Amino acid sequence: MTREKVNGSNHRAKGGRREDIGIYVRSSWEANYARYLNWLLKNRQIQKWEYEPDTFRFDAIKRGCRSYMPDFKVTELNGDIVYHEVKGYMDQRSRTALKRMGKYYPNVKVIVIDGAAYKRLEKQCAGGLVKNWE
Repeated sequence: MTREKVNGSNHRAKGGRREDIGIYVRSSWEANYARYLNWLLKNRQIQKWEYEPDTFRFDAIKRGCRSYMPDFKVTELNGDIVYHEVKGYMDQRSRTALKRMGKYYPNVKVIVIDGAAYKRLEKQCAGGLVKNWE
């Protein structure tokens, strides 16, 4: 596991491969969210999930944020696709990407798991509901 600075702030992410989930993630929050998705999968609350499988391009844009890759693609039990974005810190680039998603892909649902939502999830999961919570 490596450590990297995020957004130039003092907040530090722990990017690296997690053996228990079998993928490389960019932060401990993403690793924990993947563990939560595995719990949902095991308990038959979702069909499946994938990490960063799709990139949405904003072809009409010539400068700045020209694409967006959500963290997780979740297939719900009814077959609907919903993207989940884990965002502890919402920088300007992220705000722009999400705003452009709404404009260029209005039928694509993106759920943002912000700091408050993550903390609520952490309280629920870290106490033993989800194994290996960091």
